[in-house]
Amino acid sequence: MNEERVIADTNVVSYLMKGTDLGQRYKQHLAGKIVGIVFVTVAEMHYGAEKRSWGEKRRLQLEEHLKNFVVLPYNNEIAKVYARVVVERERAGRPISWPDAWIAATALWHRIPLVSHDGDFVGITGLELVRET
Repeated sequence: MNEERVIADTNVVSYLMKGTDLGQRYKQHLAGKIVGIVFVTVAEMHYGAEKRSWGEKRRLQLEEHLKNFVVLPYNNEIAKVYARVVVERERAGRPISWPDAWIAATALWHRIPLVSHDGDFVGITGLELVRET
């Protein structure tokens, strides 16, 4: 595994932006590393802003916050891993949301650990998950 890079899940990105205690705890897992986020995390963060009717100032803060991360794009090989993850979870009786499946697939394809507080990632074959308990 690549010790110098990690992918932050949407919930970690949100905790960091809000400055929560969980955000502070997750900072230790990101310190000194190149921190990537998956393209879908950008969409999820904007969805949250839209749903909560954020004003211009908070939306600009969001844009600035997202600049702290490297956005990892889609590719066809990740799409194949996405399909494997979704089917694996369905067969295990633990369906996964489409955003989480993209995040897991991207981490798997790049072989980069995923930093997340989301228990839905537990048990995905081959995924290195970094979690606070």
